[in-house]
Amino acid sequence: MALILFDDHSWDNLLPLTFTRPVSELRIGILTIAEKWEHDLGMKSSPLTRAYLQGKFPCEDADDKLYINGKLLPESGIVKAIQDMQENQALVKEGILLAVRTRESCVSFAPEDWIKKGIAYTSDISQVDYPWKIFQLNGQELKADFLRLTRGRRSEKLSDTVRVDRPGNVFVEPGFSGGYFTLNASRGPIYLGADSEIMEGSIIRGPFGLCEGSVVKMGAKIYGPTTIGPYSKVGGEINNSVLLANSNKAHDGFLGNSVIGEWCNLGADTNNSNLKNNYAKVKVWNYPSASFINSGSQFCGLVMGDHSKCGINTMFNTGTVVGVSANIFGPGFQPTFIPSFSWGGAGGFTTYKMEKVLETANLVMERRDMQLTMEDKAILDQISQYSKGFRS
Repeated sequence: MALILFDDHSWDNLLPLTFTRPVSELRIGILTIAEKWEHDLGMKSSPLTRAYLQGKFPCEDADDKLYINGKLLPESGIVKAIQDMQENQALVKEGILLAVRTRESCVSFAPEDWIKKGIAYTSDISQVDYPWKIFQLNGQELKADFLRLTRGRRSEKLSDTVRVDRPGNVFVEPGFSGGYFTLNASRGPIYLGADSEIMEGSIIRGPFGLCEGSVVKMGAKIYGPTTIGPYSKVGGEINNSVLLANSNKAHDGFLGNSVIGEWCNLGADTNNSNLKNNYAKVKVWNYPSASFINSGSQFCGLVMGDHSKCGINTMFNTGTVVGVSANIFGPGFQPTFIPSFSWGGAGGFTTYKMEKVLETANLVMERRDMQLTMEDKAILDQISQYSKGFRS
């Protein structure tokens, strides 16, 4: 059986994070959504996503297929309901297609055709359908992923120099290093990934996930629920945020209620607001409506797409959305929507030329023995064309 995680209209609402990936490749908790489903169902998955992404993220076909909505987070009830499905059955909740078992190919699969045929699923579900859901649901997913990854396993030992509250709520993977820091796992579990590091003087409150190869620099203050994705570096103050992977917030400054994509860099003393002075609900740029919509939350910080960078002392206002491959610098609060391939700051923007974008991306990735592929370049070109209207 093939496990296929399909994208519906929520892919558009999750832009700019999904410009460069299917929804199921978003990280929330410790794992990506795809990795959660693969763990719980015991099979590899592939995505069914937008056409221009399929060169990098192909859909692997088979005779018997299980299609699951890529924004759906697995928990025991929905996992069992999906496992019990028979061929040509679908599960639907309030007009949302959750899952289908069918022999229909990736090419011909149309989610809307199955909605009226589906069996109603009446229990609660959790879904990642807007960017702010990533940090809002990160606490529950950190706890769920902690159990997925640690059940039946023995943790490595921390240095005797580490001060730990609730050590039974801390799991250390092989290769972790560091000492002379403080962990408080009384509010939730703390997961320290393989070959990760926490430098001296850091203070961390769970729930917290430090993924493989990532580094917490000296004197960092991190409040959960926060996830530092693989091969990222962080410092300063962080609260309830997710860095997807390969991104750096390595210096002092505040990051709160935010989601940062891959290959991003926040310059020294970058700060974002996560609460309006009048305590009103935060409005956030939404691509499908080409307008700001109400997030329904008082707390919402920065959403930044892949390959974007900002200079030292950059200030981001509450609910700011930055697209892919933007380069931001200069004094003053930045606009609350910065389109992809923008170069500049509060004083004005020009277009970040593709040749410069590719040059920087290659230099950044080469530092980690990786390189921009032809598929990556084609994706960036598609995003550049799409975003022309927003830049103008």
